[in-house]
Amino acid sequence: MLLELGILLGVIVLLYLLAIMPKLRKNPMLERFDGYYYAHRGIHDNKTNTPENSLKAFELAVKGGYGIELDVQITKDLVPVVFHDFDLNRACGVNKKVAELEYKDLLEYRLFDSLEKIPTLYDAMELVAGKVPLIIELKIPLKPHDTCIAVSEVLKNYKGLYCIESFNPLGLGWYKKRYPWIIRGQLSTDFIKEKKEGSRVHFFFLKHFFFNFHTKPDFIAYQHKYKKALSFTICRRLYKTMAVAWTIKSQRELDENKDYFDLFIFENFLPKE
Repeated sequence: MLLELGILLGVIVLLYLLAIMPKLRKNPMLERFDGYYYAHRGIHDNKTNTPENSLKAFELAVKGGYGIELDVQITKDLVPVVFHDFDLNRACGVNKKVAELEYKDLLEYRLFDSLEKIPTLYDAMELVAGKVPLIIELKIPLKPHDTCIAVSEVLKNYKGLYCIESFNPLGLGWYKKRYPWIIRGQLSTDFIKEKKEGSRVHFFFLKHFFFNFHTKPDFIAYQHKYKKALSFTICRRLYKTMAVAWTIKSQRELDENKDYFDLFIFENFLPKE
């Protein structure tokens, strides 16, 4: 009986390790992302004329020599725009969703009462022009097809260094199948502790990377507050996966996390070496 239980336990552990296993063969392009701190939605202040995910915020990041993390989703007419929330409430004070509006409609609004409009992904690529590396988060509500096609059409002619990341493993799987050479990262956190709305079972699978066997991400982007989580620790220590910390909000947090992560996405301060 004990032998059978031991074998069963061993099989379960093996299946678990196989399920969360990321891509083991390191993409040589990953090294080009080293040496940068990554400005979360650009160098921004939502109380000034330099709000998050604006061209002005990206311009300041480029001038400071920082990489940029930015968010992309699509409008009703399938235009990839740089915007974080799925609705306009917080950023524009309007009770409408991005996916319900055409891009021409979005031009009516300004970000956080500033002069800045919601930029397209193409606008952002034109401004950055390869001067600094980009971490592009795909905001995919459920099905990835339309978002991934629209984004990939813009990025296919971009000559600068970039990678994509997403909470949605279906989006990463889409890229793995069609553009396997593009670096992709799995975003995750402790969704329950963050009090996110949704299925606890789904959140459990996402937190522990149970979709890695399919998506095979090149890196893991994890909320630094939960860096001691088991599956993250295994990916980091056993599989030697590149780990990206989000979102670091002080020099103290940066210093405390340097032994756990390789790259850092920061906000509300300027990092020091």
